[in-house]
Amino acid sequence: MFGNNHNEVIALIATTVFLALIENGLVVCAPDNNGCPNIIKRAQWGASKSTNVTYQIKPVHFVVIHHTATADCSDMITCKTIVRSIQDTHQKGNKWSDIGYNFLIANGGNVYEGIGWHRVGAHTLGFNSKSIGIAFIGNYGRVLPSVKALRAATKLLECGVQLGELDENYLLYGARQISSTLSPGDALYADIQEWDHFDLEPVV
Repeated sequence: MFGNNHNEVIALIATTVFLALIENGLVVCAPDNNGCPNIIKRAQWGASKSTNVTYQIKPVHFVVIHHTATADCSDMITCKTIVRSIQDTHQKGNKWSDIGYNFLIANGGNVYEGIGWHRVGAHTLGFNSKSIGIAFIGNYGRVLPSVKALRAATKLLECGVQLGELDENYLLYGARQISSTLSPGDALYADIQEWDHFDLEPVV
């Protein structure tokens, strides 16, 4: 019926359906070829525009692990809503220029781009200009993030080193080591002490 354009039409329909499934969280894209985890870009989760951007000098020497102390999530639709809500709180409630975290990790294994690489966040007072803030979406006082989420964090850190964003000898901390907070939760804090690069005494 479509003549010579039959295959092109079928391909176009298939592509449209696939993109719709991704958008609705029913299909998760494969990780990047460089070994990085699957990163959901700002445009994909509907980020509002930043009112100000301050760039970091890279490679960055510190990583600070947080939890968001919100509900957790696995599917993309729910996670997008939570991440947008966090950004809204940070911008409108805290009067920050953008979402405070560089990246947020969901239990489904996706990493959500906050302010991203080489940009100064607002996650840890006194450490923002020299660290990357990574937050696990959820509350991890009693339970750990999923295996997928923890694996995504490992890949993200390795990716940061590969990209030259993180120093290969970076030091990693829990947020509570630097500021007065329960973050990243008792269970997660106990776990990150076994991670490579964890440092017990923050370098002020």
